[in-house]
Amino acid sequence: MDNLAIKLRPQKIDEVIGQKHLIGKDKILTNLVKNKKIMSMILYGKPGVGKTTIALALANEFDIKHKILNAVINTKKDFDIAIEEAKMYGNLLLIVDEIHRLNKDKQDILLPHLESGLIILIGMTTSNPYHKINPAIRSRCHIFELKEHDDEDIIYALNRAVKSKYLEGIKIDDDAIKYIMNLSSGDLRYAYNLLEIAYYSSSDKVITIDYLKNINAKPIFFHDNSEDGHYDVLSALQKSIRGSDVNASLHYLARLIEAGDLDSICRRLNVIAYEDIGLANPNVGSKVDAVIHAVERLGLPEARIPLSNIVIELALSPKSNSALLAIDKALNDIRSGNTSNVPNNIKTTSKDYKYPHDYPNHYVKQQYMPDKLIGKEYYIPQDNKYERVLKEIYEKLKNM
Repeated sequence: MDNLAIKLRPQKIDEVIGQKHLIGKDKILTNLVKNKKIMSMILYGKPGVGKTTIALALANEFDIKHKILNAVINTKKDFDIAIEEAKMYGNLLLIVDEIHRLNKDKQDILLPHLESGLIILIGMTTSNPYHKINPAIRSRCHIFELKEHDDEDIIYALNRAVKSKYLEGIKIDDDAIKYIMNLSSGDLRYAYNLLEIAYYSSSDKVITIDYLKNINAKPIFFHDNSEDGHYDVLSALQKSIRGSDVNASLHYLARLIEAGDLDSICRRLNVIAYEDIGLANPNVGSKVDAVIHAVERLGLPEARIPLSNIVIELALSPKSNSALLAIDKALNDIRSGNTSNVPNNIKTTSKDYKYPHDYPNHYVKQQYMPDKLIGKEYYIPQDNKYERVLKEIYEKLKNM
């Protein structure tokens, strides 16, 4: 028996909810249907945004034979059968889920038939195709990113479901609809599934917020620890801290905590301490190390407390990337061949080396930089309290 999401699945492209950047007057997918032109494409986006719905709607619009396969579950033989069917029909629309996991054997089968037009491919993936999909497949497809459904899309879809013939006698108010919308986090399939289970598990078909809380009080969010969603959240955490937005930083920290990935959080905080805070607050690195030690000892849920402390401090700390810029400039010289021999006076065999501790203030002027790089400056102090002190020392030494 089909679930509500399948029963309500649009049959035509203009019936698809959301994706207004691709569907509607003068939009790409609508115009492809209008002009009766189907071509290979990759649809990527989070779960529940309508990848399969759009693929099947296109198949219906073009009245073309189609077959759905999964890159992981279906075997090489299944792909061979699809190609034979394509030869029998003249062509075939092949819809492949998890296209980013298509192995080399299956790719080798498909590529010549994609090239000839015998197979028209619609690949679907939650991963960024520019990173995850074989270039040979990617270059033969148009790539379309599907966006999350916004609140209006979810509410419109839920109201349409309530009015459909599939939920006869249901009683639900606007507040309960909005509650489902909030829980769904842009995933329309999840919203439909929650509405459906509430309907069938209720004795009187009356759906309230309290009743929904008994079923599921926890919102969902897309977070795949091995794919792009995870790295997007880690990146958002670092960029929010770098941008000194303490509230956004705590939001992304909370998402990572909810995903339970303490190792990634700790590694990223270590990077942030030195990449983004750096010499503006040099003691913060040891503070991060102390927090990591506490996190390892405590585990969740208590680990959230020291993590919150350090993220707030990192976000509100002064920022400097002078050390990062300095070492990258030095590395660039090395990698481009802009270097020369170690000066004779500081070689291990030198008898001309002057030992700074034997001189007043532990300093004596002598050559350290290779001849070719004399006068080269990698470190440029930035304007913060600690580096202003370093700048004074730096300038004094240069002028001695």
